[in-house]
Amino acid sequence: MVQITLRRLRQDFYTRDDVVEVARDLLGKVLCSEIDGRLTKAVITETEAYAGIEDRASHAYGGRRTQRTEPMFAAGGIAYVYLCYGIHHLFNVVTGRPDNPHAVLIRAGSPLVGIDHMLTRRSKSRADVKLLAGPGSLARGLGICTEHTGTSLSGDTIWIEDHDISVVGDVISVGPRIGVDYAGDDAARPYRFVIDAGREEVTG
Repeated sequence: MVQITLRRLRQDFYTRDDVVEVARDLLGKVLCSEIDGRLTKAVITETEAYAGIEDRASHAYGGRRTQRTEPMFAAGGIAYVYLCYGIHHLFNVVTGRPDNPHAVLIRAGSPLVGIDHMLTRRSKSRADVKLLAGPGSLARGLGICTEHTGTSLSGDTIWIEDHDISVVGDVISVGPRIGVDYAGDDAARPYRFVIDAGREEVTG
């Protein structure tokens, strides 16, 4: 029998300077939420790194500082949630040091706990591969919306756990981010990380 140790990520996981490294390391971690009395958890299977001021794909490119982007300028370990196309709420993990606005978009997950709640929120009758596929679907399934932007990931509303899921290199696909063609040469940065379906290795 495999014993899995559950522990929340420490602050120093988030405050590292290399946002690309953090994005890679978030694969296999477990995103958790307890919202409206509903506990949900999902294994993170896809991430994208956004490297702040020097990254034209980032909301904070050039030091752009607005009411919406302000959470990105805080110390790592809080949520940055924004509305895309006026419809989709997208959840990001803020990383790095204060005033160094790095963030990781959590693009997809594999349902783990509270699947019935996820189905209700997504208006689905059964779980399938699309339940938490895409950042809008993921956030909706876990009940995360823009009102949670700025929320500490060390609290009891949204947090991330380490379940000792080891994601080895040969199961990870690396490539450019999705939907950032406007970013010119930066659109080609290899900042997107995806676990190949069904191939993650669990150890413990």
